[in-house]
Amino acid sequence: MEIRALTTTEEFEATRDIRSRAFGPLADDEWAARVGAARENLDKRRYFAGYEDGRVVAVAHLHDMDQWWNGRPVSMGGVSGVTVAPEARGRGVGGALMRYVLERCAGFGHAVSMLYPATTALYRSLGWEHAGAQNWLDLSASDLRDLRAGDPVRVRRAGPDDAAEVVSVLRRVHEAARDSGPIDRREQRWRFELGQPDLYYYLAEDGFLAYRWGQGNEVLRVERLVAGSEATYRALWGIVGSGSTIARTVRACVSPYDPVLWLLRDRDDEDVARHQWMLRVVDAPAAIAARGYPAGLSAEVPLVVEDALLPDNSGAWRLIVKDGEGRLERATSEDAGAVRVGIRGLSALYAGLPASTLSRSGLAAGDAGALHALSAAFAAAPFSSTTSDRPRPYARPRPRVRRDTPAARATDVILVR
Repeated sequence: MEIRALTTTEEFEATRDIRSRAFGPLADDEWAARVGAARENLDKRRYFAGYEDGRVVAVAHLHDMDQWWNGRPVSMGGVSGVTVAPEARGRGVGGALMRYVLERCAGFGHAVSMLYPATTALYRSLGWEHAGAQNWLDLSASDLRDLRAGDPVRVRRAGPDDAAEVVSVLRRVHEAARDSGPIDRREQRWRFELGQPDLYYYLAEDGFLAYRWGQGNEVLRVERLVAGSEATYRALWGIVGSGSTIARTVRACVSPYDPVLWLLRDRDDEDVARHQWMLRVVDAPAAIAARGYPAGLSAEVPLVVEDALLPDNSGAWRLIVKDGEGRLERATSEDAGAVRVGIRGLSALYAGLPASTLSRSGLAAGDAGALHALSAAFAAAPFSSTTSDRPRPYARPRPRVRRDTPAARATDVILVR
């Protein structure tokens, strides 16, 4: 199989057939939207296709993003749209394509990579590991309406010309909150997203809201809502709740510790639909140096890393964390007390997986004290949201629950385009 970057819209058009064969026919308007969304990656040679006998049998693309880790942006390659033609499956085509994508991810200088898996086994074999999730939760629209702040907060509609300000607001909020997991798209991409129909955007000095209607206007879907203050949270959620005369339910993508859960007057048992994503460390020294760490924590731990696909990550290291900064230094030899991790273990550690889980799942081995020091250094509760925050797959995830359950209904709101 020959694998190369696509560069023109005409080459991209040739991928429509395998997407239709793999995931179902695409309406012309939906395909036109995807062509528009693909232009940025085509221009940057970030859209890849595998060819057999001149015919496209596999595709994937690699978004240029940053991902926030403890309040700092880390260069991230977002893998999306991985598709293999039905007749080419089971022959290693997907694995070959993803190895190529991983090499290009390193070549572009990304420190980490993220993806939403259709299958875990393939991506684990290449070093990705489960790290975080989108969390979808049903809330009462009338309860949200009652959150409106007493003191008015200036909120206005946002459109394509506000792309730079949206980027600035999101970055300030994620940095101040020391968030882990949300994705930071470039201004050019936000200009495209803010022009999409049927999505409604609002902007405050320290907040941003994106929502859409769904299920025959019976549900309001909040795809992203962030704010830097209580007053702005109340103002933005109040806008959402103002639709309570039409929609009784708000289905929201929220962080595990989203402030709205502590602003509501009542909280009942919560059914949360989680859509998992996976992370891979691509450049270990760069990834360690770029992320944030807990203030006041100091740690120095010897590590031995194994990464068969990106051998520059392999070998003996010394991790040093101090004053909110971290670095990896090469060690001259393996320390007898070193913590040993494969690349999956390092990726899970980076995402905040607790030491007890790392050791008991076989992802890391070593002294218990050293493992717990690592766990404290990388502590995180990673999450993500939608609307320019998710490298969307081309197929809607098929829930493995009954269609009439709350979890199944929540899964339905994870849209693709």
